[in-house]
Amino acid sequence: MSQLADIFEKRVTGDILFDLFSRGRYAMNASLCQMTPLGIFPPRSEDDIRAAIETARDQSVPVLARGAGTSPCDQTVNEALVLDNTQYFNEVLEVDVENRRCVVRPAVVLDKLNRALKPHGLWFPVDVSTASRAPIGSMAGNRLCGGKSLR
Repeated sequence: MSQLADIFEKRVTGDILFDLFSRGRYAMNASLCQMTPLGIFPPRSEDDIRAAIETARDQSVPVLARGAGTSPCDQTVNEALVLDNTQYFNEVLEVDVENRRCVVRPAVVLDKLNRALKPHGLWFPVDVSTASRAPIGSMAGNRLCGGKSLR
């Protein structure tokens, strides 16, 4: 494991966590499944994400993008390098009221997005119990619709 950590640390600028404690924190989600990841990487930039994915490909290491781990269906645990975008990719970048569009980072949570939209009389119409924790990217990746969705 330390050899793999050394390879990643040479190619990325963010912290790469291969210690047992960090890996153990990401070994579970809201389901009953438990799988210890190979390492955790909270990237600080798009370049970090690119470098991590290229390094993982070169080393034949699977990659798992993860948000809050609130999924009850096991999508957020695996024996992989976990990319945790929640620390540095959690902003609302732009709100275009006229066209009713916004640009967000993948780890912005629904509550934060709706707080940014509320002054404009807008909201993102998803009603989920994890609105304060689950990132938008995870919601989209899991096709999360919410309890009051029509589709």
